[in-house]
Amino acid sequence: MVEIPILVKKMIVVQNVSKQFPGVRALDEVSFNVKKGHVHGLVGENGAGKSTIVKILSGIYSDYDGEVLIDGKQIEFHSVRDARESGIATIFQELSVVKDLNIAENIFLGREPIKFAGVVDCSYMYRRCREVMDFLDEPMDVEGKVGNLSVASQQIVEICKSLVLNPKVIIMDEPTSSLTEKEVLQLYKIVDQLKERGVTILYVSHKLTEIFRICDDITVLRDGKHIGTVQTQDTDTNQIIQMMVGRTLKMLFPERSVKPSNEILMSVRNATRTGEFEDVSFDLHKGEILGFAGLIGAGRTELAKALFGATKLEQGNVSIAGEEFGHFSHPREAFDKGLSYLPEDRKGEGLLLQSSIKENMTLAILKRLHLFRWHSERRERELVDKYADDLQVKMVGIDQIVEMLSGGNQQKIIVARLLMTDTEVFIFDEPTRGIDVGAKYEIYKIMNELTEQGKGILFISSELPEVMGISDRIACMREGRLVKEFTHDDVGPEAIMRVLAGGDA
Repeated sequence: MVEIPILVKKMIVVQNVSKQFPGVRALDEVSFNVKKGHVHGLVGENGAGKSTIVKILSGIYSDYDGEVLIDGKQIEFHSVRDARESGIATIFQELSVVKDLNIAENIFLGREPIKFAGVVDCSYMYRRCREVMDFLDEPMDVEGKVGNLSVASQQIVEICKSLVLNPKVIIMDEPTSSLTEKEVLQLYKIVDQLKERGVTILYVSHKLTEIFRICDDITVLRDGKHIGTVQTQDTDTNQIIQMMVGRTLKMLFPERSVKPSNEILMSVRNATRTGEFEDVSFDLHKGEILGFAGLIGAGRTELAKALFGATKLEQGNVSIAGEEFGHFSHPREAFDKGLSYLPEDRKGEGLLLQSSIKENMTLAILKRLHLFRWHSERRERELVDKYADDLQVKMVGIDQIVEMLSGGNQQKIIVARLLMTDTEVFIFDEPTRGIDVGAKYEIYKIMNELTEQGKGILFISSELPEVMGISDRIACMREGRLVKEFTHDDVGPEAIMRVLAGGDA
């Protein structure tokens, strides 16, 4: 008996799509298909064209060459509303909730059901929201304020915005970037439920473990071109990485090129800030990367900000290179004494988005540059050109506005700023969040090079494999306390997770 193959309908067809920006060809005749009812992964380095594809499908960009078909019909979207009415819902990486409104008001914002004389049908709104919450198995109070919710619950609200319209397609753009491991598992469950319901999902993520966990097919973009589309079951991580970066990454993490010295570079004793962290003590040695592991809310970022002087350290002492300071009252004081900080929130705390690459890179050393007086402008441009070239920043030029760069290239701008300060101790707080494996590898290499120079690094990451892959020692924080330290060679992920979750190692 001859087996007849089942033909799977194409829900999305992208045909020879190109998109040009000033000085940049973001997409170059890209073509791929997404099957109906499948979870389709879209991966690539920062600047590969993923966001541009998402914005075309979402109705944000309408001026492009080529064709896009949804459920067999060619689309010509001129707004997000057009896309929504065609059955496409997008959950963007940046949350768009209004914190002063309740959950139901957020879910129906801009499309409120009207019953008569312009009166909003609140009873229908609340009933429909509860139906969607029941489907997702998320028992939230739809009349409660969104501002009181955790980031993960706000992400659920974003998903509900999509589901109340019974969409054919949901686009998820880095949906787990701010979620804990437990919350990520809940998102996987939701994705599986949507798939069973026949919803097509285009899933954009830099985390390949997620892609291989939930996606049926994977499309890889590189430099605005379609490199290939493969079935997940027929490929592996190494092949996808090679397709993404155009070369083989033999290891996800470079080998540590130097062993830490016994000399203490930075010492923290009994650091306390009420409600955030308490009685934290540790030493950082020359040439060492000290990783900080912890669940969201463990106090790692709060500790980093207080050490840097962005918030007030209420108790405790900080010393660098044998000089004791008590605590820093301002980030400028920390810079001057040899400590620099890369913040977790690059857009909110790290960048002037409407300023140029040059202005952002040299922000921390303007005083030093201006000592050169008439030569300061020329020296500034030479310095920025050098670091942009060293870090392989993809840009039109150093006068380009930072907001126009991809997330990974924005992160490189902050890294360059820190390198220009030439400090002794660097705090890297989630330096690889939202960037691709190639850009991550470059940042890891930079960290290695800094330790070769005898610098010390405090490294904070929510990705446990990353903390273990790059750190010499691992400090585990739980509920504001540093509860245990491990060396790189004597611990596995299970032991660390037991400590982070409240058990014994």
